[in-house]
Amino acid sequence: MADDIVCSGFFRAATDAKGDISCLDQFQSSGVLQFISGNFLEAIYNIPVALINAPMWLDWLSWNNTTEDKQSLMRFVYYGGSIEFFFILATLVVGLTVAGMLRNEIMWGVVRVLEGFANTVGRFFAWAGLLMVLQQIMIVFLQRIFTRPDISIGFGIPLQFDISWFAEELKLYNALVVCLCVTYAFVQGSHVRVDLVYSAVKFRTKKVIDMFGALIFMIPSAVLTWMYGWYFLWRHLIVPNPSASNSLDRLLNKARALRWNVETIGFSPNGFTGYFLFKILLVTFTALVFIHAIAFFYRSYLEWIEGEASENKYLDKDTLGEGEEAYEGTH
Repeated sequence: MADDIVCSGFFRAATDAKGDISCLDQFQSSGVLQFISGNFLEAIYNIPVALINAPMWLDWLSWNNTTEDKQSLMRFVYYGGSIEFFFILATLVVGLTVAGMLRNEIMWGVVRVLEGFANTVGRFFAWAGLLMVLQQIMIVFLQRIFTRPDISIGFGIPLQFDISWFAEELKLYNALVVCLCVTYAFVQGSHVRVDLVYSAVKFRTKKVIDMFGALIFMIPSAVLTWMYGWYFLWRHLIVPNPSASNSLDRLLNKARALRWNVETIGFSPNGFTGYFLFKILLVTFTALVFIHAIAFFYRSYLEWIEGEASENKYLDKDTLGEGEEAYEGTH
Protein backbone atom coordinates (compact mmCIF):
# COMPACT_ATOMS: atom_id res chain seq x y z
CA MET A 1 0.00 0.00 0.00
CA ALA A 2 2.85 2.38 0.82
CA ASP A 3 4.16 2.04 -2.74
CA ASP A 4 0.80 3.19 -4.13
CA ILE A 5 0.97 6.49 -2.25
CA VAL A 6 2.59 9.40 -4.04
CA CYS A 7 4.67 11.46 -1.59
CA SER A 8 5.11 15.23 -1.74
CA GLY A 9 7.84 17.19 -0.01
CA PHE A 10 10.92 15.65 1.61
CA PHE A 11 10.84 16.31 5.37
CA ARG A 12 7.20 17.44 5.50
CA ALA A 13 4.24 16.87 3.19
CA ALA A 14 3.82 19.70 0.70
CA THR A 15 0.12 20.05 1.54
CA ASP A 16 -2.13 19.44 4.53
CA ALA A 17 -4.48 17.24 2.53
CA LYS A 18 -5.63 14.05 4.23
CA GLY A 19 -3.43 11.09 3.28
CA ASP A 20 -0.63 13.27 1.92
CA ILE A 21 2.74 12.20 3.35
CA SER A 22 6.34 13.31 2.95
CA CYS A 23 8.83 11.27 0.98
CA LEU A 24 10.87 10.73 4.14
CA ASP A 25 7.84 9.25 5.93
CA GLN A 26 7.28 6.94 2.98
CA PHE A 27 10.94 5.89 3.09
CA GLN A 28 10.76 5.19 6.84
CA SER A 29 7.76 2.91 6.41
CA SER A 30 9.58 0.63 3.95
CA GLY A 31 11.70 -1.31 6.47
CA VAL A 32 13.51 -1.35 9.82
CA LEU A 33 16.82 0.01 8.55
CA GLN A 34 14.99 2.68 6.56
CA PHE A 35 13.00 3.60 9.69
CA ILE A 36 16.15 4.04 11.80
CA SER A 37 18.22 5.85 9.16
CA GLY A 38 15.25 8.02 8.15
CA ASN A 39 14.63 9.11 11.75
CA PHE A 40 18.29 10.00 12.24
CA LEU A 41 18.10 12.08 9.06
CA GLU A 42 14.86 13.71 10.21
CA ALA A 43 16.40 14.50 13.61
CA ILE A 44 18.99 16.72 11.90
CA TYR A 45 16.07 18.68 10.47
CA ASN A 46 14.01 18.61 13.70
CA ILE A 47 16.70 20.08 15.97
CA PRO A 48 16.85 23.56 14.37
CA VAL A 49 13.09 23.52 13.69
CA ALA A 50 12.38 22.82 17.38
CA LEU A 51 14.72 25.62 18.48
CA ILE A 52 13.35 28.15 15.99
CA ASN A 53 9.75 27.32 16.92
CA ALA A 54 10.34 26.93 20.67
CA PRO A 55 7.26 29.03 21.60
CA MET A 56 5.02 26.40 19.99
CA TRP A 57 5.91 23.93 22.75
CA LEU A 58 7.10 26.23 25.56
CA ASP A 59 4.39 28.93 25.62
CA TRP A 60 2.57 27.06 28.40
CA LEU A 61 5.32 28.09 30.87
CA SER A 62 3.73 31.57 30.96
CA TRP A 63 0.30 30.10 31.65
CA ASN A 64 -2.63 32.35 30.72
CA ASN A 65 -5.16 29.57 30.15
CA THR A 66 -5.45 30.43 26.44
CA THR A 67 -5.99 27.95 23.63
CA GLU A 68 -2.41 28.58 22.49
CA ASP A 69 -1.11 27.72 25.96
CA LYS A 70 -3.12 24.50 26.05
CA GLN A 71 -1.95 23.42 22.60
CA SER A 72 1.62 24.30 23.55
CA LEU A 73 1.38 22.07 26.64
CA MET A 74 -0.04 19.20 24.60
CA ARG A 75 2.84 19.53 22.13
CA PHE A 76 5.29 19.44 25.04
CA VAL A 77 3.63 16.30 26.42
CA TYR A 78 3.59 14.62 23.02
CA TYR A 79 7.17 15.38 22.03
CA GLY A 80 8.54 14.53 25.50
CA GLY A 81 7.68 10.87 24.91
CA SER A 82 7.94 10.78 21.13
CA ILE A 83 10.12 8.94 18.63
CA GLU A 84 11.26 12.33 17.33
CA PHE A 85 12.63 13.30 20.76
CA PHE A 86 14.41 9.95 21.15
CA PHE A 87 16.17 10.28 17.81
CA ILE A 88 17.12 13.89 18.50
CA LEU A 89 18.86 12.72 21.68
CA ALA A 90 20.40 9.76 19.87
CA THR A 91 21.69 12.02 17.08
CA LEU A 92 23.28 14.44 19.56
CA VAL A 93 24.90 11.58 21.49
CA VAL A 94 26.22 9.91 18.32
CA GLY A 95 27.59 13.22 17.06
CA LEU A 96 29.26 13.95 20.40
CA THR A 97 30.66 10.41 20.55
CA VAL A 98 32.20 10.67 17.07
CA ALA A 99 33.76 14.03 17.95
CA GLY A 100 35.08 12.57 21.22
CA MET A 101 36.61 9.58 19.45
CA LEU A 102 38.40 11.90 17.07
CA ARG A 103 39.61 14.11 19.91
CA ASN A 104 39.72 12.51 23.35
CA GLU A 105 39.93 15.91 25.05
CA ILE A 106 36.33 16.58 23.99
CA MET A 107 35.13 13.32 25.53
CA TRP A 108 37.07 13.91 28.74
CA GLY A 109 35.47 17.35 28.93
CA VAL A 110 31.99 15.81 28.62
CA VAL A 111 32.84 13.27 31.33
CA ARG A 112 34.00 16.00 33.72
CA VAL A 113 30.89 18.10 33.10
CA LEU A 114 28.41 15.22 33.50
CA GLU A 115 30.15 13.74 36.55
CA GLY A 116 30.42 17.22 38.07
CA PHE A 117 26.69 17.70 37.50
CA ALA A 118 25.94 14.37 39.18
CA ASN A 119 28.15 15.26 42.16
CA THR A 120 26.65 18.73 42.54
CA VAL A 121 23.05 17.52 42.46
CA GLY A 122 23.78 14.57 44.73
CA ARG A 123 25.74 16.52 47.33
CA PHE A 124 22.96 19.09 47.59
CA PHE A 125 20.02 16.69 47.88
CA ALA A 126 21.90 14.35 50.21
CA TRP A 127 21.00 16.90 52.91
CA ALA A 128 17.41 15.69 52.57
CA GLY A 129 18.51 12.72 54.68
CA LEU A 130 19.36 15.06 57.54
CA LEU A 131 16.04 16.91 57.16
CA MET A 132 14.24 13.56 57.29
CA VAL A 133 15.93 12.67 60.60
CA LEU A 134 15.29 16.08 62.16
CA GLN A 135 11.63 16.06 61.09
CA GLN A 136 11.14 12.57 62.49
CA ILE A 137 12.57 13.70 65.85
CA MET A 138 10.28 16.73 65.81
CA ILE A 139 7.24 14.55 65.08
CA VAL A 140 8.06 12.18 67.95
CA PHE A 141 8.50 15.03 70.43
CA LEU A 142 5.34 16.89 69.40
CA GLN A 143 3.19 13.76 69.23
CA ARG A 144 4.45 11.80 72.23
CA ILE A 145 5.57 14.48 74.66
CA PHE A 146 3.46 17.54 73.83
CA THR A 147 0.52 15.51 72.41
CA ARG A 148 0.02 17.96 69.56
CA PRO A 149 -2.34 16.84 66.74
CA ASP A 150 -0.80 19.20 64.17
CA ILE A 151 2.23 21.33 63.30
CA SER A 152 2.04 25.00 62.39
CA ILE A 153 5.00 26.62 60.61
CA GLY A 154 5.38 30.27 59.62
CA PHE A 155 4.25 33.74 60.65
CA GLY A 156 1.16 35.73 59.73
CA ILE A 157 -0.55 33.03 57.65
CA PRO A 158 1.06 29.84 59.01
CA LEU A 159 1.38 26.55 57.17
CA GLN A 160 -0.62 24.13 59.28
CA PHE A 161 -1.01 20.39 58.69
CA ASP A 162 -1.87 17.34 60.71
CA ILE A 163 0.99 15.35 62.26
CA SER A 164 0.21 12.49 59.87
CA TRP A 165 0.84 14.85 56.92
CA PHE A 166 4.39 15.50 58.09
CA ALA A 167 4.89 11.82 58.93
CA GLU A 168 3.96 10.78 55.39
CA GLU A 169 6.10 13.59 53.94
CA LEU A 170 9.16 11.71 55.21
CA LYS A 171 8.72 9.45 52.17
CA LEU A 172 9.43 12.46 49.97
CA TYR A 173 12.81 13.07 51.63
CA ASN A 174 13.68 9.42 51.12
CA ALA A 175 12.62 9.66 47.45
CA LEU A 176 14.77 12.79 47.01
CA VAL A 177 17.83 10.93 48.24
CA VAL A 178 17.13 7.83 46.14
CA CYS A 179 16.22 9.59 42.89
CA LEU A 180 18.53 12.59 42.91
CA CYS A 181 21.60 11.05 44.53
CA VAL A 182 21.66 7.90 42.41
CA THR A 183 24.25 9.13 39.91
CA TYR A 184 26.27 10.84 42.67
CA ALA A 185 26.54 7.47 44.41
CA PHE A 186 27.53 5.88 41.09
CA VAL A 187 30.33 8.40 40.57
CA GLN A 188 31.56 7.82 44.13
CA GLY A 189 31.47 4.03 43.71
CA SER A 190 29.01 3.66 46.59
CA HIS A 191 26.50 1.36 44.89
CA VAL A 192 26.42 -2.26 45.97
CA ARG A 193 27.53 -4.50 43.10
CA VAL A 194 27.64 -8.30 42.91
CA ASP A 195 31.02 -9.32 41.50
CA LEU A 196 31.26 -12.74 39.87
CA VAL A 197 34.01 -12.27 37.28
CA TYR A 198 34.78 -8.53 37.20
CA SER A 199 37.64 -8.46 39.74
CA ALA A 200 39.37 -11.47 38.15
CA VAL A 201 39.70 -10.06 34.62
CA LYS A 202 42.26 -7.67 33.15
CA PHE A 203 41.89 -3.89 33.28
CA ARG A 204 40.82 -3.43 29.66
CA THR A 205 38.38 -6.34 29.91
CA LYS A 206 36.76 -4.56 32.86
CA LYS A 207 36.29 -1.48 30.71
CA VAL A 208 34.66 -3.54 27.96
CA ILE A 209 32.25 -4.96 30.56
CA ASP A 210 31.50 -1.43 31.78
CA MET A 211 30.81 -0.19 28.25
CA PHE A 212 28.58 -3.19 27.58
CA GLY A 213 26.64 -2.54 30.80
CA ALA A 214 26.13 1.13 29.95
CA LEU A 215 24.89 0.41 26.42
CA ILE A 216 22.86 -2.76 27.01
CA PHE A 217 21.46 -2.19 30.50
CA MET A 218 21.63 1.43 31.69
CA ILE A 219 20.50 3.28 28.55
CA PRO A 220 17.67 0.90 27.49
CA SER A 221 16.28 0.68 31.03
CA ALA A 222 16.36 4.48 31.32
CA VAL A 223 14.58 4.88 27.97
CA LEU A 224 11.88 2.34 28.87
CA THR A 225 11.31 3.91 32.30
CA TRP A 226 11.05 7.34 30.69
CA MET A 227 8.49 6.09 28.16
CA TYR A 228 6.19 4.83 30.91
CA GLY A 229 7.01 7.48 33.51
CA TRP A 230 6.47 10.48 31.22
CA TYR A 231 2.81 9.80 30.49
CA PHE A 232 2.28 8.43 34.00
CA LEU A 233 3.37 11.86 35.28
CA TRP A 234 1.10 13.90 33.01
CA ARG A 235 -1.92 11.70 33.68
CA HIS A 236 -1.68 12.92 37.28
CA LEU A 237 -1.30 16.58 36.33
CA ILE A 238 -3.81 17.34 33.55
CA VAL A 239 -7.11 16.22 32.07
CA PRO A 240 -8.06 14.94 29.54
CA ASN A 241 -5.44 12.30 30.23
CA PRO A 242 -2.77 12.02 27.50
CA SER A 243 -1.71 8.60 26.28
CA ALA A 244 1.36 7.27 24.50
CA SER A 245 -0.94 5.94 21.76
CA ASN A 246 -2.37 9.40 21.01
CA SER A 247 -1.20 11.16 17.86
CA LEU A 248 -0.22 14.82 17.98
CA ASP A 249 -3.41 15.81 16.15
CA ARG A 250 -5.54 13.95 18.69
CA LEU A 251 -3.78 15.61 21.61
CA LEU A 252 -4.24 19.03 20.00
CA ASN A 253 -7.97 18.28 19.67
CA LYS A 254 -8.04 17.35 23.35
CA ALA A 255 -6.35 20.66 24.19
CA ARG A 256 -9.63 22.54 23.92
CA ALA A 257 -10.85 20.82 27.10
CA LEU A 258 -7.48 20.81 28.87
CA ARG A 259 -7.24 21.91 32.49
CA TRP A 260 -4.83 21.34 35.35
CA ASN A 261 -5.85 18.54 37.70
CA VAL A 262 -2.85 18.05 39.98
CA GLU A 263 -3.08 14.92 42.12
CA THR A 264 -3.54 15.87 45.79
CA ILE A 265 -5.08 12.66 47.14
CA GLY A 266 -3.31 11.18 50.18
CA PHE A 267 -3.32 7.66 51.55
CA SER A 268 -5.07 8.84 54.72
CA PRO A 269 -7.67 11.58 55.33
CA ASN A 270 -5.12 14.03 56.76
CA GLY A 271 -2.05 12.58 55.04
CA PHE A 272 0.53 14.01 52.66
CA THR A 273 -1.09 15.51 49.55
CA GLY A 274 1.93 16.00 47.27
CA TYR A 275 2.24 12.54 45.75
CA PHE A 276 2.50 14.05 42.25
CA LEU A 277 6.04 15.03 43.28
CA PHE A 278 7.00 11.36 43.25
CA LYS A 279 6.02 11.14 39.57
CA ILE A 280 8.23 14.14 38.83
CA LEU A 281 11.08 12.49 40.71
CA LEU A 282 10.63 9.28 38.71
CA VAL A 283 11.12 11.17 35.44
CA THR A 284 14.05 13.14 36.89
CA PHE A 285 15.67 9.93 38.13
CA THR A 286 15.38 8.42 34.66
CA ALA A 287 16.96 11.47 33.03
CA LEU A 288 19.86 11.41 35.49
CA VAL A 289 20.50 7.70 34.85
CA PHE A 290 20.43 8.25 31.07
CA ILE A 291 22.86 11.16 31.30
CA HIS A 292 25.24 9.28 33.55
CA ALA A 293 25.11 6.16 31.38
CA ILE A 294 26.66 8.31 28.65
CA ALA A 295 29.29 9.65 31.05
CA PHE A 296 30.07 6.13 32.29
CA PHE A 297 30.39 4.79 28.74
CA TYR A 298 32.70 7.67 27.78
CA ARG A 299 34.90 7.17 30.87
CA SER A 300 35.11 3.42 30.30
CA TYR A 301 35.98 3.93 26.63
CA LEU A 302 38.69 6.49 27.40
CA GLU A 303 40.24 4.35 30.14
CA TRP A 304 40.14 1.38 27.75
CA ILE A 305 41.93 3.41 25.08
CA GLU A 306 44.49 5.08 27.35
CA GLY A 307 45.18 2.18 29.70
CA GLU A 308 45.58 1.89 33.48
CA ALA A 309 47.37 5.22 33.73
CA SER A 310 44.06 6.99 33.04
CA GLU A 311 42.04 5.10 35.68
CA ASN A 312 39.94 7.53 37.74
CA LYS A 313 41.34 10.44 35.72
CA TYR A 314 39.62 13.73 36.68
CA LEU A 315 37.37 11.77 39.09
CA ASP A 316 36.08 13.99 41.89
CA LYS A 317 35.59 11.56 44.76
CA ASP A 318 34.64 12.52 48.31
CA THR A 319 37.21 11.92 51.00
CA LEU A 320 36.97 11.65 54.78
CA GLY A 321 40.36 13.25 55.19
CA GLU A 322 43.95 12.17 55.58
CA GLY A 323 44.34 8.95 57.54
CA GLU A 324 40.73 7.84 56.93
CA GLU A 325 41.35 6.09 53.61
CA ALA A 326 40.48 2.67 55.06
CA TYR A 327 36.93 3.82 55.77
CA GLU A 328 36.25 5.53 52.46
CA GLY A 329 33.71 3.79 50.26
CA THR A 330 31.99 2.22 53.30
CA HIS A 331 29.77 5.16 54.19
